[in-house]
Amino acid sequence: MEDEVIEVEPGALSGIFAAPKWLRDLGFSSWLLVGAGAALIGAIWLLAQTQTIVMPVITAGIIAAVALPLVDWLRRHGIPRGVGAALVFLLIMALGAAVGLIVLTGIASQADSISERLREGANEIESLVRDLGVGASTAANATADTDSSVGAGFEALTHGLVGGIDRLASLAVFLSFTALSLFFLLKDGPTIGGFVERHLGVPAPLAHSILGRVASSLRGYFLGVTIVAVWSALIVGGGALLLGVPLAGTIAVVTFVGGYIPYLGAWTAGIFAVLIALGGQGPETALALGVVVLLANGVLQQLIQPIAYGATLGLHPLAVLIVTIAGGCLFGTVGLILAAPLLSAAVRISADLSAGRETQSAQTAAE
Repeated sequence: MEDEVIEVEPGALSGIFAAPKWLRDLGFSSWLLVGAGAALIGAIWLLAQTQTIVMPVITAGIIAAVALPLVDWLRRHGIPRGVGAALVFLLIMALGAAVGLIVLTGIASQADSISERLREGANEIESLVRDLGVGASTAANATADTDSSVGAGFEALTHGLVGGIDRLASLAVFLSFTALSLFFLLKDGPTIGGFVERHLGVPAPLAHSILGRVASSLRGYFLGVTIVAVWSALIVGGGALLLGVPLAGTIAVVTFVGGYIPYLGAWTAGIFAVLIALGGQGPETALALGVVVLLANGVLQQLIQPIAYGATLGLHPLAVLIVTIAGGCLFGTVGLILAAPLLSAAVRISADLSAGRETQSAQTAAE
């Protein structure tokens, strides 16, 4: 009996040895993720290489996004845009100089006092560790190291300008580029915005919506940060004043300014306040002010954060915390500042697109 031969069309076997659809989709998505990751790494590298000009332009863009409504308001009241931009620019420069002068003058004028109080704080710590059973020589060595570090730190702060000339030069270049970029962004903001809209590669209405949402989120974010910073400064400064801690005004100003550096700045300012209290009033007052700082940056801050960020960004404070820390890990200070407003803008843009699709579907169904 002869074997029966079954003839099969070549095309019928093509699907047997092919990868299933779900596996092909997974592979395609994986390559997309690899490409997106490579693009992100490339962007971070490029920003790092060009930070001399990129950082001032980003800083100026953030400030301009917040200040442009004031320039537009002046233009609507009959002031030419160039003049209005110059006035707003001078106002921003004056505010920045005033804040810097308050902080630096308050610290520099009290440098010797602060240094002495920090040394007193080191002596208090030495007494405490001795009471805990640490050897006198070990405690004394720790105090000596603290004294030398404190003295060197304040000497570098107040008298070390010659040694820090390179850093001062870099700061001057940064401020110069920032000021120049800020003036042109204020003056030619609509023109620059129109150029960006035309080159985003999306329809003009969508591009206009994207830029508008980003600018709105930046303004909302800094409004929320200002509210939280004022709240923290009032609590910490008021607590220092009630406890009789020296330099309560300087502590309040440092706390307010530190509030603009997400999460890290407020705690750094709190450490500064506790050290001053330790040196000036002793460990009991330092502990009390430490509790005030913990409350101001913790429980009491949570009372105002949902109102501030919820009203200005539409995000939960936990979401703000997560994206801010993630942005800082990836992009440093710029990521710390821009992560939350960009997420808010993305959420709002997505909502706008969904609403637009629903409107278009309703119109199509009605036709």
